[in-house]
Amino acid sequence: MDTTASRARQQIAVRPAHSADDMKICVDLQQRVWGYSAIDTVPDQIFIVADKTGGHVLVAYEGDEPIGFALAFAAIRGGLAYLHSHMVAVVEEFQNRGVGRLLKLAQRDDAIARGFDLIEWTFDPLQLKNAHFNVARLGAIVRRYIPNLYGRTSSPLHAGLPTDRLVAEWWVKSRRVESIIKGQLPVISNAAERVAIPAAIRELCRDNPTAAETIQSDAREQFSRHFSLGLAAVAFEWKHDQGKYVLESYED
Repeated sequence: MDTTASRARQQIAVRPAHSADDMKICVDLQQRVWGYSAIDTVPDQIFIVADKTGGHVLVAYEGDEPIGFALAFAAIRGGLAYLHSHMVAVVEEFQNRGVGRLLKLAQRDDAIARGFDLIEWTFDPLQLKNAHFNVARLGAIVRRYIPNLYGRTSSPLHAGLPTDRLVAEWWVKSRRVESIIKGQLPVISNAAERVAIPAAIRELCRDNPTAAETIQSDAREQFSRHFSLGLAAVAFEWKHDQGKYVLESYED
């Protein structure tokens, strides 16, 4: 166990945000974490709307210092009410210290307390650490791919590429999620398919965006084909110089 990270987590509190001042903190955190220009930054009014209409805003603090936040909206599709987690941000000096996990688990606690079964969010298929966290550590499944969801943005994080996104489904009360949160790995069938992304993809995005966009396009085609056949991403593997999404048949 990483005792340094464990001690850090013990000093961090996640609290719901309701005031206008709380929401302005989240605007500042976006710019610190992602370097957004003003036009791409979600304004404080939207955070207020989320809080007042059934979503939530959660802020992580170390002492009195805000270090991250989670923003979710109330949503409905096909008659099912759920939470859409639009953003989870952690400042750079606190990344890889368990703060993101604390924020996600706080989201789960809030969802269960208010009777939601599902939290969804989108994430970049090329962000492999994030993929591993979502699927392998939290137990989310993935069975939808959205090409260029937000258009091309000013954020250095997106490297000028189309903002393709996978949709994570986090069935917060399921036995799968319960067991994975406790550290139990799912059993994968021999028939599982895999979509591989080079581990160096972030460096490629920075140094050779054309090559990175080719990899992105190939992954888009593979995911779309597998999802059309009813497969879902249910695990994530690190293999040498690649990260691999593992897909197989999945029933709720």
